[in-house]
Amino acid sequence: MIRKMLSAAGALGGTLGLAGTAFAQAAAAASSAAPAAAASAAPAAAATPALIDLAKLAPAAQAVAQAGMMNKGDNAWMLVSSALVLMMSVPALALFYGGLVRTKNMLSVLMQVFMIISIGSLVWCFWGYSMAFTSNSIPALAPFVGGLSKAFLMNTSATTVAATFSNNVYIPEYTYIIFQMTFAIITPALIVGSLADRVKFWPLMLFMVLWMTLVYFPVAHMVWYWAGPDFYAASKGTDGGYMFNKGALDFAGGTVVHINAGIAGLVGCLFLGKRVGYGKEPMPPHSLTMTMIGASLLWVGWFGFNAGSNLEANGGASLAFFNTFVATAAAALSWALCDQFVHGKPSMLGAASGAVAGLVAVTPASGYAGPMGSIVLGLLVSPLCFLFVTKVKAKFNYDDALDVFGVHCIGGIFGALATGVLDSPKLGGAGFMDYTVFPAVAGKYDMGAQMITQLTGVAITLLWSGIVSAILYYLVDKLFGLRPSADVEREGLDINEHGERAYNY
Repeated sequence: MIRKMLSAAGALGGTLGLAGTAFAQAAAAASSAAPAAAASAAPAAAATPALIDLAKLAPAAQAVAQAGMMNKGDNAWMLVSSALVLMMSVPALALFYGGLVRTKNMLSVLMQVFMIISIGSLVWCFWGYSMAFTSNSIPALAPFVGGLSKAFLMNTSATTVAATFSNNVYIPEYTYIIFQMTFAIITPALIVGSLADRVKFWPLMLFMVLWMTLVYFPVAHMVWYWAGPDFYAASKGTDGGYMFNKGALDFAGGTVVHINAGIAGLVGCLFLGKRVGYGKEPMPPHSLTMTMIGASLLWVGWFGFNAGSNLEANGGASLAFFNTFVATAAAALSWALCDQFVHGKPSMLGAASGAVAGLVAVTPASGYAGPMGSIVLGLLVSPLCFLFVTKVKAKFNYDDALDVFGVHCIGGIFGALATGVLDSPKLGGAGFMDYTVFPAVAGKYDMGAQMITQLTGVAITLLWSGIVSAILYYLVDKLFGLRPSADVEREGLDINEHGERAYNY
């Protein structure tokens, strides 16, 4: 069954597409020389939609199929978006986090982020892409995790294609793999902020590989996987992830990225315990200049994160781009005002934190909300995150070093729930459009039902990521030990873990 998850941005639910779905109808129409290829891609032929490889079609069929179904502008935009999202990790996130820690741990944070990006990229190619964005031949597992049909990038090439959110519109599959890889690698890197100053390097890398495999890939599959508009209807609304089939709206990663990483960060900082000297000695950021540069680069890169999630260079991408711009501006202003009212002065740290909170909150709503709704979203999210960062953390006395939980998890929850409200056409949102039919058909938007669906998606993400993360922290700690000795921690991780210092005066 097709629920109200199809929204009017010309795309559905952000990065939800299944790479490698077929376009057999057009290929068959283009040339009678390819009947076998067309038949192999019939919607009812198999549980996993078949690939169509352009190289196997007759030359005339290749030309017609490529001209009619792949737009060079879409592909160029998606490659640029992928580069922008990579920039969010390195250098943006590394600089943002690095500036917030003490000098003795600056290099360790840079190294942790840099290597998570490097190792995570390989994991994505080896088994992550297949686990996240293919269907599973085991029916009981199919809603929750993909299979291994594309492990080590089997059955992919420069001539296979990926579905977008419009009928008969495709991009090269490699482009889709690259774009989704940038999401898969930045998400575990976010967790570093909660564990900063007090975690061993190699055990952390092992944790991240296991976390990606058992948490990120299944959640990405549950929220974002579907068989594409040409095949989802043929499967009667079953060939999709569990939360996708329920109708959960997450345009670019409120649940998959921010809530997922944020709750894992909270569990990690609770498991590791407080930093040596926490609450007894000052631990100010060593370079707010670097933090400001990192936040600014995050803002720029986030246009690829959100607008790229449209998968096509059309008005839907423009809407997501616009919303990302204004929600961030509103949130930065809102946090500065909170600082002014509470502390008497606006701070650079607060403005940077507010910008990130706005980016986090608008991520799930970016392709659904209207610009004015996004401004309101940005204005409201900062006071909420400010409350958690300054009051709730102090009340419960947990040492989330760089406030990953307070900004990413809380901001992500707020954004995910607000998406159910702001998608309403009555509030300037995109509403419901069913893009599995051509032309697309508008439907009635039920805000109450959508809010229940959004709450369900948030709860599942919190529970799955929180519980599995706790188990993984425990196992890795028992095997190798996650926390360095107190003496190492006092001297700093840079020189002890890496034999280098960020600064040599």
